[in-house]
Amino acid sequence: MWWTNDSTLPGFILVGFSDRPQLELFLFGIILFFYLMTLLGNATIILVSLLDSKLHTPMYFFLSHLSFLDLCFTSSIIPQLLVNLGGSDKSITYGGCVVQLYVSLALGSTECVLLAVMSYDRYIAVCRPLHYAFAMRPGLCHILASVSWLSGVATTLIQSTLTLQLPFCGHRQVDHFFCEVPMLIKLACVDTTFNQAELFVASVLFLVVPLSLILISYWHIALAVLKIKSAIGRHKAFGTCSSHLMVVIIFYGTIIFMYLQPAKSRSKDQGKFVSLFYTVVTPILNPLIYTLRNKEVKASLKKILGSTF
Repeated sequence: MWWTNDSTLPGFILVGFSDRPQLELFLFGIILFFYLMTLLGNATIILVSLLDSKLHTPMYFFLSHLSFLDLCFTSSIIPQLLVNLGGSDKSITYGGCVVQLYVSLALGSTECVLLAVMSYDRYIAVCRPLHYAFAMRPGLCHILASVSWLSGVATTLIQSTLTLQLPFCGHRQVDHFFCEVPMLIKLACVDTTFNQAELFVASVLFLVVPLSLILISYWHIALAVLKIKSAIGRHKAFGTCSSHLMVVIIFYGTIIFMYLQPAKSRSKDQGKFVSLFYTVVTPILNPLIYTLRNKEVKASLKKILGSTF
């Protein structure tokens, strides 16, 4: 049933961690907990940002988009992963794989661009505070957010479509826990040089370029922070910047490992564990970093809960 070129048949087998049954049970509990916390944390940020007028600023505007992205991105991958981890059936329908491929790639690419936009917002706020109101005016914020979303949609329409046009010659076993471009390209039974080249160019545009812009922005922010006379102020600012950078490095670093490193240079399971970081770990770190370490959000949350109860 699985060895045919007809895409109308049930679909693919997501091998995932099926060769380690005991690890599957452990991962099921951990990933379920992380997923629930991701939903709660990101939904909280969105609601607080909408309900408190004090948070109607560019930073929280972009943060709400990031939270919505993380909610959708994890929901496009983790439910299917939990089903496969919790049972013996590791299959996913062809239609389900197509939807997962298009949606997850669009959202992941959008987040790559949006994080760079957010770093630009922080750069203007710290290094050009007198120009902040004009530089980050509402109209421009909406344009930057729209560009982020449209760029993600554009790249998935190109990459996913090119990938699904490849003949798999009946190879339906995906050695991964979700349908991702690099893993599906490996199933093709024809020369994939063009697809690999296109994937490399897209990876540079959506990973290397945004990460470079983020590092440059935070370098200027760090120089500005060093000029702060108060030692407490410097320590607080560096603490905030370092936590933001930690999440950025984990997110971009793990995706770069998957998309830019040659597949032959990593072990069979290495890519799966690395993928867990940008699909499971970073979506829960974002709300933790931006809420537990943020007095404005905590104060707004207390205010809303107090008025409600």
